[in-house]
Amino acid sequence: MCGIVGYVGGRPALGIVLDGLRRLEYRGYDSAGVAVIGDGELRTLKKAGKLGNLEKALGETAAGDTEAIRTGATAIGHTRWATHGGPTDRNAHPHLSADGRVAVIHNGIIENFAKLRAEIEACGVEFASDTDTECVAHLLAAAWADLDGEPDPGRRLAAAMRRTASRLEGAFTLLAVSTDAPGAVVGARRNSPLVVGRGAGENYLASDVAAFIEHTRDAVELGQDQVVLITPEAIEITDFRGAEAAGKDFHIDWDASAAEKGGYDYFMLKEIAEQPQAMADTLRGRLGETGEILLDEVRLSDQDLRDVDKVFIVACGTAYHAGLVAKYAIEHWTRVPCEVELASEFRYRDPVLDRSTLVVAISQSGETMDTLMALRHAKEQKARVLAICNTNGSTIPRESDAVLYTHGGPEVAVASTKAFITQLVACYLVGLHLAQVRGIKYADEVAAVVHQLRATPAAVETVLDRMEPVRELARDLAASRTVLFIGRHVGYPVALEGALKLKELAYMHAEGFAAGELKHGPIALIDQGCPVVCIVPSPAGRGVLHDKIVSNIQEVRARGARTIVIAEEGDAAVERYADHLIRVPRTPTLLAPLVTAVPLQVLACEIAAARGHDVDQPRNLAKSVTVE
Repeated sequence: MCGIVGYVGGRPALGIVLDGLRRLEYRGYDSAGVAVIGDGELRTLKKAGKLGNLEKALGETAAGDTEAIRTGATAIGHTRWATHGGPTDRNAHPHLSADGRVAVIHNGIIENFAKLRAEIEACGVEFASDTDTECVAHLLAAAWADLDGEPDPGRRLAAAMRRTASRLEGAFTLLAVSTDAPGAVVGARRNSPLVVGRGAGENYLASDVAAFIEHTRDAVELGQDQVVLITPEAIEITDFRGAEAAGKDFHIDWDASAAEKGGYDYFMLKEIAEQPQAMADTLRGRLGETGEILLDEVRLSDQDLRDVDKVFIVACGTAYHAGLVAKYAIEHWTRVPCEVELASEFRYRDPVLDRSTLVVAISQSGETMDTLMALRHAKEQKARVLAICNTNGSTIPRESDAVLYTHGGPEVAVASTKAFITQLVACYLVGLHLAQVRGIKYADEVAAVVHQLRATPAAVETVLDRMEPVRELARDLAASRTVLFIGRHVGYPVALEGALKLKELAYMHAEGFAAGELKHGPIALIDQGCPVVCIVPSPAGRGVLHDKIVSNIQEVRARGARTIVIAEEGDAAVERYADHLIRVPRTPTLLAPLVTAVPLQVLACEIAAARGHDVDQPRNLAKSVTVE
């Protein structure tokens, strides 16, 4: 989730844009850049790393350029979370057209960039970066040249943006400026946020209201497939076809801190709410024209993957639980044995690996030391390594043979929520890719599962809309000494993840168990009023599993447990045994964790808040564990 800021008005724009980028630093980024129009010239500066690197470079800029940059009244700025192309100076935004007259910044993923790039290069244009974004700058310049009948330069730039945006596939927020329209900034959005800040004699564009909240509280949220033109005195919104459109006006009544959190009390709640979009972003562009699954960087041949006779998944914490779910899917779809290992234990037990072994390393940050050392051990044994990661350019993807980026955007809260959900989606894609390459599933079968996956963001939205009773329940459970979680099949890893979230956030004793293991010891923990969260599989998908866990629920209830049951819509068999029933939409069995994990995230967050704990920064924990 890149930070995007645009300004046009009567004041020096650079300071306003840099201040806006500073307010968006919480989103996480790996490079920063600005483009300023002053004295009829377009000047850009961009650097990998933090804003401090950019500001240092600004201080070292030649005196004449510095003056123009510092006094120009039109500017755009960007903090980048790398997707296409590594986090380098050349890949940082803004990107320029070949003639240097148009600058573009971008949040999102352009799915058809390869086709567009080939078309542009065929016209003799040389690219200066590895990004999908640069395509937009060249397309805008070409569209501008074709629209010489429009006399107003700002509206001509908006028309060029409409023409360009209509050619793009994927998710994007775009801002652009041009030396030919020095008093204007244009923006466009599809499946990615963009808001307008309405000022007096000045206007703003940003990916988040936090960027301009110090200057104005009056905002306009753009709708889907809309283009906006801002000048110092006007805001004009159209759809991609050019028809006049209206955004949604609203007044910001949050302070700056709350604005960063999107009005939520905690970053964790914001990130839980972002999960449908994060899932959609992870899925976007993954299915090729002939039905094949597309990974990001593949240095393995199809024959390498056909030769695989065993899969190891290595990960830590929440990522390990995603791997446990993946085991069920990978073995079911590929018929290849799959083991899931804690990365911290993997190399110390001397695992049997060779060139026919595929090791899947899962890490949100790409810098988790235990996982990195497991990866290196696997490489020493000649195994192939595929990384699932959220951070482009990090160490684990660099050292792997293939990479699938989750595109979930940065997480600020220490406890993983959208990272877990997007890792699950990525694991499913890896399983489908393996099944297809090995000839176990045909393209149409893979496409059918991808279609089911694409329905899950809407299902998660439905779950999130029903969470108020869960919040009330959480406040009621805050005084409990312990909470137990049980599940079967893919519900078992979900139970483990639910217990981990409660430990991390609420500092409570919590344990997750395979429900079939209750009578082998854990049932001794049940006493009067003990909360037991039960993740129930679909009666349609795995009827025998469903019947057995209903029996388990009866067992714990007979011993005084307070049962909190997560079950799909229409499952009437559980109603009489549930003290609290949480309904989730019907979802195919293997994909069910995508919806059943969400209420447990909300439950843990609300219990922690009710107990007075810091939800975003739990004690003793760090976001990325970079030591063994």
